[in-house]
Amino acid sequence: MTLADAAGLLGVLLVLIAYGGAALGRLDPTRPVTLALNLAGAALILVSLLRDFNLSAFVMESLWALIALIGLARLAFKPR
Repeated sequence: MTLADAAGLLGVLLVLIAYGGAALGRLDPTRPVTLALNLAGAALILVSLLRDFNLSAFVMESLWALIALIGLARLAFKPR
């Protein structure tokens, strides 16, 4: 297993923790921790795709990361 493979597998695990936690009602999908798990997971999967590129996976993970980043930015700039 290469370092890129390990990064991709860790990324998948993080995304599944976030998604599964939200789907099962254990994590709030609008909270920073869930969004950060999604962002980190997608970023690690993108790192793995640098070694073995796949366009559809790249598009999916790029958009997944962008959505998580937008969610985090909205929380950061939300009036208190």
